[in-house]
Amino acid sequence: MKIIKRKEYLDWLVRWKEQQIIKVVSGVRRCGKSTMFEIYRDYLIQNGVEIAQIIAINFEDIDYEHLTHYRTLYDYIKSLLIPDKMNYIFLDEIQHVEAFEKAVDSLFLKKNCDVYITGSNAYFLSGEFATLISGRYVELKMLPLSFKEFCSGFDKGASKTELLTNYIRIGSFPYTLKFAQHEREAKEYLRDLYNTVLLKDIVKRLKISDVTSLENVAKFIFHNIGSIVSPTKISNTMKSAGKGVDQKTVDKYIKGLCDSLIIYEATRYNIKGKGFLSTQNKYYCVDMALRNLLVRGKDSDIGHILENIVFLELKRRGYDVYVGQFNGAEVDFVAMSSDSTIYYQVAATTLDESVLKRELASLRKIADNYPKYLLTLDEMFGTADYDGIQKVNLVDWLLK
Repeated sequence: MKIIKRKEYLDWLVRWKEQQIIKVVSGVRRCGKSTMFEIYRDYLIQNGVEIAQIIAINFEDIDYEHLTHYRTLYDYIKSLLIPDKMNYIFLDEIQHVEAFEKAVDSLFLKKNCDVYITGSNAYFLSGEFATLISGRYVELKMLPLSFKEFCSGFDKGASKTELLTNYIRIGSFPYTLKFAQHEREAKEYLRDLYNTVLLKDIVKRLKISDVTSLENVAKFIFHNIGSIVSPTKISNTMKSAGKGVDQKTVDKYIKGLCDSLIIYEATRYNIKGKGFLSTQNKYYCVDMALRNLLVRGKDSDIGHILENIVFLELKRRGYDVYVGQFNGAEVDFVAMSSDSTIYYQVAATTLDESVLKRELASLRKIADNYPKYLLTLDEMFGTADYDGIQKVNLVDWLLK
C-alpha cells in the first residue's frame, strides 16, 4: 500500500525539531500518528541522524508491556541515551504508561533529549500531565486523511466525483485505502476500529456498565451530524423509543465520545454579539464511512455529509470552527484564526433559484467585510460572485 507523506504534518515536526519543548501528537486511533513518526524518523536518518540516536517505543506493542510504569520507562530510556549527542525519543500511545508525565517531564529536562509523544484521546493531556508540563509542550492535532491526501493514494484517471464518492464510501483512515476495491473488508476494519475506541477509550476509562446505551447515544449523534442537539433532546428521544437514559448520563457519554476524538463539537457563536452560546451545539464525526457504517438512511443526507467534510477540513487548516448565529439566521461555519475570520455555507447544489436564495440569505445579513463563501458540488467555470459572496466548487476547495 502506498504511504502518503502528509507533508503539512511532517513540516510541523521538522519545524519543532530539537527545540526545548515536548512535541505532542494527538488524534483518534489509527489516524496515522505512528506512521507519521516513522516518516519523520526516516527524515532524521536521511539528514544525518544515526539510528542509535533514535529511541522509539510503541506501547500498543506487547513487547514493551514491561515499560508501562514511569520509573521503569525512564530508567530504560536513560540507559540508551548517548551523552554527547542529541537523542530523539518517540513514545507512541503514551497513555498506557502509569504516571507517564513524570518520565516525560524528566526527559524534557535533559538538554540532549528531543521528546515526541502521541496519544489516542483528549484526556491524556488533562489532569497531572497538563499541570506538570504546562507551557512546556506544543500539540499537533492529527486527523485522518484530508480529501487531497486521500486522492494522492489513487492512480490518476478517476474523476473528482468518483474520488469524493470513494472518500465517503471507504473513509479517510489511511489503512482503508488498502480496501479501496473491497468495501466489505473496509467496513470490517472500521467496525473493529469503532469497537476498539468504544471499549478501550470510553467504556474502560469511564467505567461504563451499560454499553448498549452508550452505543445508542453514539448512533443518535452520528445520525444527527450537522443538527443542533442537546443532552436533554437526546435523553427525551431515547426515552420515547423505550431506551431510557437520563440527561446527566447522556452528557457523560457525549464527553467520552468527544474525548475519544471520534466526534467533534461545534459551539454556536453569536456573530452580532461576538459571544459564544452555551447550549444546543452541533456534532460532527471524525470519518464519514465510520458514521455511515452505523447509520441507516445515510445516502439521503448528502448535505450534512458535505458539511461534516468541510468542518473537518477547516480544523485541518488550523481554524477554530463554530456554528454562526445572526439575527435568527444560521451560518454553517464561522472559521477563526488569530488573524482572520471566514464565513461558510455548504450545500449539495444551489442550481434551484429558491435554494440559492435561501443559502445566500444568512450570509447577506452579515454586514462586516470578512470573506464569505458558498461551497457546493455544482460544476462551474471558476467561481461565481453574489455581492461579494464567492460560490466555489466544494471539491476544488478541498483540493487547494
